[in-house]
Amino acid sequence: MPFAYTPGENTPPRTDQDGRLSLIDVALEAGVQQFAYTSFPPMAASFPLQDAKRAVESRLRDSGLMHTILRPTYFTEVWLSPSAGFDHSNFKTTVYGTGENAISWISFRDVAQFAVASLDNPAARNTTLELGGPEGLSARNVVKIFETVGGKAFEVTLVPVEALEGQLAGATDPMQRSFVALMLGYATATAIDMTSTLKTFPLKLRTVESYARSIML
Repeated sequence: MPFAYTPGENTPPRTDQDGRLSLIDVALEAGVQQFAYTSFPPMAASFPLQDAKRAVESRLRDSGLMHTILRPTYFTEVWLSPSAGFDHSNFKTTVYGTGENAISWISFRDVAQFAVASLDNPAARNTTLELGGPEGLSARNVVKIFETVGGKAFEVTLVPVEALEGQLAGATDPMQRSFVALMLGYATATAIDMTSTLKTFPLKLRTVESYARSIML
């Protein structure tokens, strides 16, 4: 993430591509029985983090390792936090796009649940799982949830898609390009239907409301 980024050192090509490809090589040498890899759903824009994820996915599929590729959408704990412009403590937030499109916010804890569940579920072998939370919620509806829980209205700043596209076109640093592209993906995301997946993996997923209550009450 940007707050732990050192230009030229832990860039997406170096950590998310070269580092993960090395892990696959080591797993092969060590005789690892199953490899679970966390990626994310494909996005329209080309950017370093996505390029790294797709390269690792491709290598994993061709490696011969039994594998599970997890593709969670936007992490609740990251994108609904101050680091991504959601300053819940001060009741201020930045919303990318119109804030009207539904996003299947998912807890990173639930992604971990899927990773563990994939180890002994035949349906997870050599497959890719598109993952979202229990419901699709627009950013505007998320704000309403936090306002209800916190008992105070939020100050909302909208960043239009056109502005994000301009930032992406002008970005040169690989992390900057990646983060802006993820914001653009947020602005155009659609909800993920988890009905079928939850029949195969009957896990209880955390809601945005439960997250809001856990950090505001």
